[in-house]
Amino acid sequence: MTGRHFAIFDTAIGRCGIVWGARGINGVQLPMGSEDKTRTRIRQSHGDIAEAPPPAEVQRAIDGIVELLAGKPNDLTDIVLDLDGVPEFNRGVYDIARTIPPGKTMTYGDIARRLGGVELSRDVGQALGRNPCPVVVPCHRVLAAGGKPGGFSANGGVVTKLKMLAIEGAVVNHTPSLFD
Repeated sequence: MTGRHFAIFDTAIGRCGIVWGARGINGVQLPMGSEDKTRTRIRQSHGDIAEAPPPAEVQRAIDGIVELLAGKPNDLTDIVLDLDGVPEFNRGVYDIARTIPPGKTMTYGDIARRLGGVELSRDVGQALGRNPCPVVVPCHRVLAAGGKPGGFSANGGVVTKLKMLAIEGAVVNHTPSLFD
C-alpha cells in the first residue's frame, strides 16, 4: 500500500468508505445518507485524497466489514490500523474496544477502569466519539452505565448504534426517548 487513498463499498447499512495508507487502514466512514456525502466526509476528515481500487489487504478489510454488518461474527482484529497522529490515550481506548467480541458490549466505565479509573469515563466517551475507524474499532459496542446506549457520533446517532448492535445480536437496555 503506497500513498493514501479511499474506496466506497456496499454494506447492509449503506455505502461505507475506507481510507488506507502505506502502513494500514487510516479510517472507516459509516454511511452519510448518500454516496456523495460519504465521499465529502472522507475528504473533510482525511484531506483531498484520491479514490482508488483497494489493494488485496484493504479488500480483505472491506470483506470483513461487509460480513460483520451482514450479521456474520467477525472480530476484525486482523485488520492493521495506522493510527499515527492519534493521541496515546485514544489508542489505548481503541485497543480495549477491539477486544469486545461481536454481540457483546462493555461500558465506558469498564474501559475507564482498565485505563486507570472510572473517573476517565467521560474521556473514554470523547475518545470513542473521535474514533477514525468505526466498526473496526467497535465503538458501537461501548454503552453507558446501566446498559443504556449512550452517544454515537455517526450519521443517524443512537439509532445507527442500536441497528449495528441488533445486527450483531447484542442485548441493549434501551427505551426510546423523545430525542432518539
